[in-house]
Amino acid sequence: MEVIPLTGYTEEEKEKIGFQFLIPHQKEENGLKDHPLSFTPEALHKVIREYTREAGVRNLEREIATLCRKIAKEVAMGKPSKETIDEAVVEELLGPRTFFREVAQEKDRIGMATGLAWTENGGDIIFIETSKMKGDKGLILTGSLGEVMKESAHAALSYIRTNASSLHIPENFYQECDIHIHIPSGGTPKDGPSAGITIAAAVLSLLRDKPVPHEVAMTGELTLTGRVLPVEGLRKKSSLPAGPG
Repeated sequence: MEVIPLTGYTEEEKEKIGFQFLIPHQKEENGLKDHPLSFTPEALHKVIREYTREAGVRNLEREIATLCRKIAKEVAMGKPSKETIDEAVVEELLGPRTFFREVAQEKDRIGMATGLAWTENGGDIIFIETSKMKGDKGLILTGSLGEVMKESAHAALSYIRTNASSLHIPENFYQECDIHIHIPSGGTPKDGPSAGITIAAAVLSLLRDKPVPHEVAMTGELTLTGRVLPVEGLRKKSSLPAGPG
């Protein structure tokens, strides 16, 4: 059998599918076809961002169905029923949010850079954190990194060491210190070459004592000569629920 990978929907596509197909279908399924029930765009955004985490729309339809069933129950019991589902009503009927996603940092930080990533559930952002300490040319990598991402970190550091003079950092910076590169959420495996440019930016921020703008996210494989290779899957990575623009 052949495995055919399918691209997941972006948040904008999910919104259009929800308004054009899922909401009308669930209103009819739950006997609300003639009921003046409507969803605000903010309410549907909230369901997509905080109550589902998927590439498709199956769980989105389930959550919409849950909302429609609870409204239908109110109608059947003769209670005053809601005609507009907004963000407050979503939280009232579905309960506390189910999923929490990474959001952009509120301020610039030295030794930290933001990267774009793709997961099975869509686009997301990751943070590359770095620190240095007294040591002897050590490179510490943590955060459940795969072999390809570890190679990207080594390549980024090699590029920086090779071009230290042009990057305005001491050429012997690596002689008396260890560099620690960490990507939070250690319980989530991470791999791929596209973090190379982000790792290099975080390390340079640390060594030059200058922060990377927190509202900028980057992605791309960095070569030893400093080239950033063409980015793959940018559409998937940029379908972010929250984060930098």
